[in-house]
Amino acid sequence: MNVIFFTISCLMLAIGICGCPLLIRLYFIHGGKRLWFSSFLQTGGFPIMLIPLLVAYTRRHNRSAGTNLFYMKPRLLAATSVIGIITGLGNYFYVYGVAQLPVSTSSLILASQLAFTAVFAFLLVKQKFTAYSVNAVVLLTVAATVLGMHTSSDRPAGESSKAYLLGFFMTLVSAVVYGLMLPLVELSIKKAKQAVTFTLGLEMQLVMGFVATTFCTVGMLINNDFKAIAREAKAYELGETNYYLVVISIAMFCQCFSMGAFGIIFYSSSLVSGMAIAVLLPATELLAVIFFHEKFQAEKGVSLFLSLWGFISYFYGEIKHNNNGSNNNDDNKTKNMSMNQTEEGTELAFQTTVDL
Repeated sequence: MNVIFFTISCLMLAIGICGCPLLIRLYFIHGGKRLWFSSFLQTGGFPIMLIPLLVAYTRRHNRSAGTNLFYMKPRLLAATSVIGIITGLGNYFYVYGVAQLPVSTSSLILASQLAFTAVFAFLLVKQKFTAYSVNAVVLLTVAATVLGMHTSSDRPAGESSKAYLLGFFMTLVSAVVYGLMLPLVELSIKKAKQAVTFTLGLEMQLVMGFVATTFCTVGMLINNDFKAIAREAKAYELGETNYYLVVISIAMFCQCFSMGAFGIIFYSSSLVSGMAIAVLLPATELLAVIFFHEKFQAEKGVSLFLSLWGFISYFYGEIKHNNNGSNNNDDNKTKNMSMNQTEEGTELAFQTTVDL
């Protein structure tokens, strides 16, 4: 059963990570201009989390009538709400970048998220740096620098250098924000001292999605997006019906990405989830080249090579570190068993001597 759910999670992640950036870019290149609205769509599909949570609650209630509706304690709820605000802010930075940059470029910049995750994990949860993680940070930084040094050849027609550079910067900031989120979630769980279960993870995703969506809703109200949506739909180049299909699809695909990534973490590990995202990165860029006819210059090839090299270095180091940890644990267990056997043998010999 776990294999089936793991496979489904992988498929959901693949659909989400390949479809979400393309659909957001499709929204902008054909007349969409509402940044807060597109930020809202990235987490607006959070109510779908209520379905598995309701099923889980029903099963718990059938086993025990006095079961709690939610597992989350107030301390964890407050921390998750703060992370939700950070998520909403990161979504805004991300869509601002996608509005200005080709998908193939924004995806490569966002790949630097792994480097920021490593740095924040070191600062917040005291994760140790290894030679492999340092190498990955350097490679991903150089990859982003290579893209930044060749902005003129990749700028869409009719877009100013200032707008392009601002989009580049905002995408990089979104990578920093997303890189901060995972260590913050880990830190929140450690401080809350709660058992980590699949239901608790869904509750955290629900709260984060609700708070992030509320945060973006406030931005929409200030920017008068609700009044402009109908006008924007009528003026959309692909037609009004297709406009609503695009925005609904954005919400669905982004939610697929979120649920798929979490499902892989639950049924395997965060390491495998990160590896799956890294493997799918070239697929997103290839689809952008095919559907949007984006240019893929030599510097993008170099940046992609450096990014993949950084991913491989980081994950190889993590696998090696985990294997060493497992071997050390096995050695300790063997030593403890040997000591116990020795003590038992000594006691038995002593008892035999006393009997004689």
